[in-house]
Amino acid sequence: MGRSTLIAAAAKQMRMYSARPATRDTTGHPKVTIQTIKKLYAEQKPIAMMTAYDYPTSVACDRAGIDMVLVGDSLAMVALGHDDTSQITMDEMIHHSKAVARGLRSPFLVTDLPFGAYQSDERTAVENAIRMVKEGRAEAVKLEAGRRAASRIDAIVNGAGIPVVGHIGLTPQTAVALGGFRVQGKSLASAQSLVDDALALQESGCFAMVLEAMPSLVAETITRLLRVPTIGIGAGSATSGQVLVLSDMVGLFDRFTPKFCQSFGDLGPRMAEAVEAYKKDVRKGSFPVEGVHTYAMPTAAEDRWRAYVQQQFGFELGGLKQEGAVASTVQV
Repeated sequence: MGRSTLIAAAAKQMRMYSARPATRDTTGHPKVTIQTIKKLYAEQKPIAMMTAYDYPTSVACDRAGIDMVLVGDSLAMVALGHDDTSQITMDEMIHHSKAVARGLRSPFLVTDLPFGAYQSDERTAVENAIRMVKEGRAEAVKLEAGRRAASRIDAIVNGAGIPVVGHIGLTPQTAVALGGFRVQGKSLASAQSLVDDALALQESGCFAMVLEAMPSLVAETITRLLRVPTIGIGAGSATSGQVLVLSDMVGLFDRFTPKFCQSFGDLGPRMAEAVEAYKKDVRKGSFPVEGVHTYAMPTAAEDRWRAYVQQQFGFELGGLKQEGAVASTVQV
């Protein structure tokens, strides 16, 4: 494409600073509420949940029409580079939850309470759940806990009126106590323990439950016993819905990919290739292109400025003479 063609193309479209983006089109997907989720469950329509950690990933989920978005504490690993999820703080989770909330119009937003935010007592659990709703703009919170946390979930749901999603099976916050990132419920006793956890959390008020890394038959058993939807991640296809970590399913996390994760894209290598291409263009001076990626002065002002610089500083300016028509398309 020639330089004149590039300039003409640039003149045809409004270009803005990324710090002041155009208003997004919010039509097409109605707002998802708990009632929407209950309706999907009643109609046996699988629920699609996806993680998001910042504004760009939340916008992608919103545009795709995802039902539920989870700001999972997995962001400690896939976005912040920690070795496990237990290191992320309440303040960090609120920070990311707020960013995700800004990008959502339709999906129902659930945010994890991080390790240490609810384990100690009911009062602490309620206070942190309230913070996540008020400051993090979450519509519900998720707790990784079995029946031992039933009283705290009850306090959050029935005491503070905040919806809770339960999470049983492999609970990464306490993976050390489970012997690492291992499949749970493989024996009769451990499978029954997961059933007991699920029933207890339902009775405590959870409106949905994440089932992670357990045999499909155990997840199916729990799903058929419960009166609330189950969201599986490594729990087979019989659950009421599915959730994946976005960074895993699009190839952005470089350390490992869980067995249960299907690849829906390979953005990591493509991102690296794009950065490498940018570096090469900078090195050889082909980016930025004058008249396409640059801002111009009006012609008369440019002529005066060139003459002024020549007279005042003793050198002649290089570059192409810019046309005001291109400059007028840029919002400043």
